[in-house]
Amino acid sequence: MRFARWTFLIAGIYGLLALVPMYFMESQIGADTPPAITHPEFFYGFIGIAVAFQLVFVIISTDPQKYRPIMLAAIVEKFSFAIAAGLLLVNGRLAGPILLGAAIDALLGVLFAVAWFKTTTESSPR
Repeated sequence: MRFARWTFLIAGIYGLLALVPMYFMESQIGADTPPAITHPEFFYGFIGIAVAFQLVFVIISTDPQKYRPIMLAAIVEKFSFAIAAGLLLVNGRLAGPILLGAAIDALLGVLFAVAWFKTTTESSPR
């Protein structure tokens, strides 16, 4: 159970540290990777949903056995970005720094899957 607890807690904290600063980076992102963001509602909507999911990871870490079904959604969340980034890379449509984030999400997706399988054999402490 410790593996799942730490995996989800670290993922949640990492995600919050990576995503919350983006609320203040709209102009910088537009300058670093033109063109400027043309639909800020999508940009901020994405950040809000992503931040909420980081909180889900922290919640899962409090009782992985209880929240095991939600781990499946967490696995999809991680692999959806990693797979999309991989396809964009193959098509020459991905900026270099994003690849690192996608690789981290792929690794976390694997760790989440391992945690999901491990919670089938571990019992919840009473």
